[in-house]
Amino acid sequence: MWFKNLQIYRLPTPWAVDLAKLDEQLARGEFTRCPSNQPMSRGWVSPRKDGALIYANNRQWLIALAVEQRLLPSSVVNETAQERAEQITDQQGYPPGRKQMKEIKERVTEELMPRAFTRKRSTFVWIDPQNGWFVVDAGSPAKAEEVIEHLRHCLDEFPLKALHTQLSPQSAMADWLAGGDAPAGFTVDRDCELKSVAEEKAAVRYVRHPLGDEVGAEIKAHLAAGKLPTRLALTWDDRISFVLTEKLEIKRLAFLDLLKEEAEKSAEHADEQFDADFALMTGELVRFLPQLIEALGGEQVEAEAPAAAPAAAGTPPWEA
Repeated sequence: MWFKNLQIYRLPTPWAVDLAKLDEQLARGEFTRCPSNQPMSRGWVSPRKDGALIYANNRQWLIALAVEQRLLPSSVVNETAQERAEQITDQQGYPPGRKQMKEIKERVTEELMPRAFTRKRSTFVWIDPQNGWFVVDAGSPAKAEEVIEHLRHCLDEFPLKALHTQLSPQSAMADWLAGGDAPAGFTVDRDCELKSVAEEKAAVRYVRHPLGDEVGAEIKAHLAAGKLPTRLALTWDDRISFVLTEKLEIKRLAFLDLLKEEAEKSAEHADEQFDADFALMTGELVRFLPQLIEALGGEQVEAEAPAAAPAAAGTPPWEA
């Protein structure tokens, strides 16, 4: 149970939600197998495969969204529809029009859908209600939004917000590369990508390349020429390596071997291993995320809207 990507969001600190009530509301959107006539089905599954929709350990929660899709390639639909169209052409003496062709494709899709193979995937979410973290193990914002959309459908209230920092990741990464050093607690690794803001979007990528000395001078020249970093590989506290993107996504997250060895030593069977992995992972992330935000200038907190002026005496509230 080790996350590989982080799409990071914020909840109120603390998020005052009862675990039993959350479990009850998740059950509204529990996963069921994809019906034969539908292209997709999604819902909550047990992250530990023990039947419980929420796995809780030391005030840290884990949930999982399963998505099952029927694989019906458009090429198969088009080929079958074309064969039907040719038969109709022979029968009526002229090819089907656009509207009739659309109806043929819809009919073919309905007929082939029940025979299509299915593919199932799961997306895991770590929730820290005490510190207000909501983190999706997804490689793209679209996959995270899929989870969030289903949660909004199930929960009575879900006060989730995007995470914003005082410094944009792009400007911070540019400062670190220009200065030749990472912020305290972090080290710059060997991967970096820079892109031009001009129309042609020229890009330079360094892969497994030491970014100091001559390469550092090259990078500074690219920065001076107007290119900006979109990805930068970093290590935090000699414990976690990752790639930071300009959208504040964490990619290629890797917990170094020392941590995994600690988890393996404290576990004797699969259930204990799951517990140990999750406890160590969340324990590290609870320390890592605040330091990353601090390196980006701190969290940008939205200003509260001013309170409405009190209504004058005798004025109906809908006219105030």
